[in-house]
Amino acid sequence: MRAALLQIAVRPGEPAEERRLRAAALVREQRTADLVMLPELWTVGAFAFEAFAAHAEPLDGPTARAMGAAAADAQVWLHAGSIVERDPAGGLFNTSLVFDPAGRLHRTYRKIHRFGFDRGEAALLGRGEEAVTTPLGAGPTAGLATCYDLRFPEQFRLLVDAGAELLLVPAGWPAARRAHWSLLARARAVESQAYVLACGTAGEHAGVAQAGHSVVVDPWGEVVAEAGAGEETLLAELDPALVARTRAEFPALGDRVLGVPAPR
Repeated sequence: MRAALLQIAVRPGEPAEERRLRAAALVREQRTADLVMLPELWTVGAFAFEAFAAHAEPLDGPTARAMGAAAADAQVWLHAGSIVERDPAGGLFNTSLVFDPAGRLHRTYRKIHRFGFDRGEAALLGRGEEAVTTPLGAGPTAGLATCYDLRFPEQFRLLVDAGAELLLVPAGWPAARRAHWSLLARARAVESQAYVLACGTAGEHAGVAQAGHSVVVDPWGEVVAEAGAGEETLLAELDPALVARTRAEFPALGDRVLGVPAPR
């Protein structure tokens, strides 16, 4: 399985529509990939809180239309990062969008853990209620999380219990805490015995420098591929069968005592 993580830069002064066109062109270039990822809130910037309401859009809005068309043209599974979603009642959410190779919106995920400590995202956006997994066609099952979720291992346990083999984490992670980004991505891979694909942004969001350094980590915690700090397309080859082999060779998940789901 070939994955492409599009670590695009959020450039000050670049209109959102221009960024959509640029991102769509990058997706279309990945025709040899099976799975393509974009970062969190790349149309507006994860720290551009004052712009969230103005950039909010429905699930059939301009970003979804552009990304669905790009996924269909490239014939790839596309995790299009996240948007500020405005639901029919007017509520705002940080919502991830996954498209199938025909360009159909296949699955959405509303971010559960909102960053900001009662300010910013935490004050402006609603909280997601559901831990979300989805099969990628006949391929592996993906578990969806977003940025700050990476700090909460209990969410990833739920995803693993629901069958996740790939953990897809778009982010707008600040450069000041890049060490945490790398550490937590590896930790979630090791404890979940799953691949972690963590796709961040480059550039700045409202003056907050972004970490970049998107990373793919295998089920043993080994870094398969890592980007630098600037705009970059990170390519990685994955072996989905490695997840089952790792869990069979080192069956740590079977030794869990606390928080184990009841037998069905």
